[in-house]
Amino acid sequence: MARIAFIGLGHMGGGMAPNLAKAGHEVHAFDLVAEAVAKASEGGCSVAPSAAEAVKDADVVITMLPAAQHVRAVYENDVAPNAKPGALLIDCSTIDVASAREVGDAMKARGFEFVDAPVSGGIAAAAGGTLTFMVGGTDEAFKKARPILEPMAKAVIHAGDLGAGQGAKICNNMILGATMIVTCEGFVLARKLGLDPQVFFDISSKASGQSWSMTSYAPVPGVGPDTPADHDYEGGFAAALMLKDLKLAAEAVRSVGGYAPMGGEAEELFQRFVDRGGGAKDFSGIIKMIDDSWKVPEEQK
Repeated sequence: MARIAFIGLGHMGGGMAPNLAKAGHEVHAFDLVAEAVAKASEGGCSVAPSAAEAVKDADVVITMLPAAQHVRAVYENDVAPNAKPGALLIDCSTIDVASAREVGDAMKARGFEFVDAPVSGGIAAAAGGTLTFMVGGTDEAFKKARPILEPMAKAVIHAGDLGAGQGAKICNNMILGATMIVTCEGFVLARKLGLDPQVFFDISSKASGQSWSMTSYAPVPGVGPDTPADHDYEGGFAAALMLKDLKLAAEAVRSVGGYAPMGGEAEELFQRFVDRGGGAKDFSGIIKMIDDSWKVPEEQK
């Protein structure tokens, strides 16, 4: 078993770190939020007083941080000066491809192995150990990272060279953002046409309109599996984070001279939803902006 430093215990990291401890690893966890650290401690992790202390003597360092500037700062100021040479560094944050490559190249130049390994699956999958990891890095680094990631995963996939993990995540979430919006539009239109939400779900989830947004994460309460829609759109994947990912996608499109009109429209709509105060709500809550009068009858809840 490995000694692992885990930095960043938010909604995702807070579920991931305890799964490593359950698998028998020695996990030294750190976050700026005391509540998050306490929760990780309850999950079997040791508490580190700082990021710098967490990485000392660690065989593996895993980070799950909000944005590229945080990733750059932690690796430059805390990891590089304090981690032991040859340690495996795994960044699970969702950031732009260029930053992932720059940080990874800088760490490799200092004698570390580095992979970018963003995730998909949401808070429930993080807690349940059923995330999908998209990993960018050398074949050798991937082979070392895979057994570390597996206790937190249902799938660990080598996407390609350094930065490829971020590229895959950005493309995946652009698809997710756009399909969630049109799924919401479909439910709203179905109701206006007199269809029962459950009946529409039963049809579309088994027909060509099927998608993850429909079948696994239906944006209306009372149909399909339990989702944030059943809890007033609390928890889940915050709309502000979806907007962040769509902005990363837009940046990536521009960087390669691409064309992604649906992705761009999804970014605009989520920007409007966040500007109206929906940033902390689950991203499926955008159905409330598509139709402010949306309400499922009590018998359907």
